[in-house]
Amino acid sequence: MSFDPNAAVNVAALQESAGKHLWPHFTSRKVLNDGIPVITRGEGHHIYDAAGKQYIDGLAGLFVVNAGHGRDRIVEAAAKQMKALDYMPLWSYAHPAAIELAERLAGYAPGDLNRVFFTTGGGEAVETAFKLAKHYFKLQGKPMKHKVISRSVAYHGTPQGALAITGIPDMKKFYEPLTPGGHRAPNTNFYRAAEMGAPSENIEEFGEWAANRIAEAIEFEGPETVAAVFLEPVQNSGGCFPPPPGYFKRVREICDQYDVLLVSDEVICAYGRIGDFFACNALGYTPDIITSAKGITSGYAPLGAVIVSDRIYEPFNNTDNTFYHGFTFAGHPVSCAAALENLDIFEEEKLNERVVENSPLFRKELEKLLDIDIVGDVRGEGYFFGIELVKDKTTKETFNEEESNRLLRDYLSPHLWDAGLYCRADDRGDPVIQLAPPLTIGPAEFEEIGGILRSVLKDASKQL
Repeated sequence: MSFDPNAAVNVAALQESAGKHLWPHFTSRKVLNDGIPVITRGEGHHIYDAAGKQYIDGLAGLFVVNAGHGRDRIVEAAAKQMKALDYMPLWSYAHPAAIELAERLAGYAPGDLNRVFFTTGGGEAVETAFKLAKHYFKLQGKPMKHKVISRSVAYHGTPQGALAITGIPDMKKFYEPLTPGGHRAPNTNFYRAAEMGAPSENIEEFGEWAANRIAEAIEFEGPETVAAVFLEPVQNSGGCFPPPPGYFKRVREICDQYDVLLVSDEVICAYGRIGDFFACNALGYTPDIITSAKGITSGYAPLGAVIVSDRIYEPFNNTDNTFYHGFTFAGHPVSCAAALENLDIFEEEKLNERVVENSPLFRKELEKLLDIDIVGDVRGEGYFFGIELVKDKTTKETFNEEESNRLLRDYLSPHLWDAGLYCRADDRGDPVIQLAPPLTIGPAEFEEIGGILRSVLKDASKQL
């Protein structure tokens, strides 16, 4: 019997079945034991559980549903494509939706980034860029250039290659030995600058310091061995670290100096999250490669895209060199059709412009929470913000592991959920609450989100 999303559901039975058969991602067994939340419907910026309770989707699913839930026209575009051509791989063949989408993405990208390689998600996009960088330099007669530099606590995905680039030790320790070549530089958490031994009074000086640590890492590893630098425009893990002024300009200079590719990992930040189709446009730099996924379809179908400069593509633009890499479902006709309709919505409703206009209002609403005793910092860009929680605001002392577990998992996560807000309370780095709602929300929703956060956070310190 097929599942009917409109039929009444037995919540207890579904939770029992999930406990026996479903293996959720990044999820403790405790969640299954306690009765995992079962979500059955989405509409606009709300999601609904199996009991019919409404929640604000403060994380756009997983930084994904940028155009909002329940977009009938995306569903209809996908269905129309499925009826015409349900599947065709991009292995030596093409289909119109992939061709049109590739051209459109190239039009949004800066500089000469004109070549699009499709994947089915963000981790695959990062894996693709990693392999492409190594392959490119072998064709340039520089076979030793295979290492990559990324930043401390940065998340770049879970495939073995992407995991080597990820800078979160606890995510890597069970899967070693990893793909060799991943090395770390400091991130751009200005709130913790002094702890890194960095300039902490002037953000421009801090940005130059942070960028120069990338040059230092390249020198330490040997420029002849380093292929690429992977950076998110706004680093997700750790709690939304925006780039200081001048940071990417300096990084671009460093990459050019050492003949190292600059990869802008925009799996989260592309497609409006920072107020442009590509965040590098909004932040004023031109990378060699962009990795993207998530918001490209607003989550209506799986898709990722790697956008590559003509310079990097050039060695493959002949009959002698083939990039031996691909995925069965990459560039799926249905996903590409969904993406094209999604991008139409972006343009017609001016969602990028909406983010640019409203972002300062969102920030202002969240900064009101700074009067709460455990709220240490509010940071981010566009519709992508993090709230760092501290034990002592004066010293910026953070919570130990036991305290962080009690605060985030035992108190904040369930209480925010009960209050009607779905967001992320996380401690990959220091404890933070992250917000990345659909791009369709505005001032009224900012105020509602702020009110829920205040109601829960004001009593949080009492739980420790």
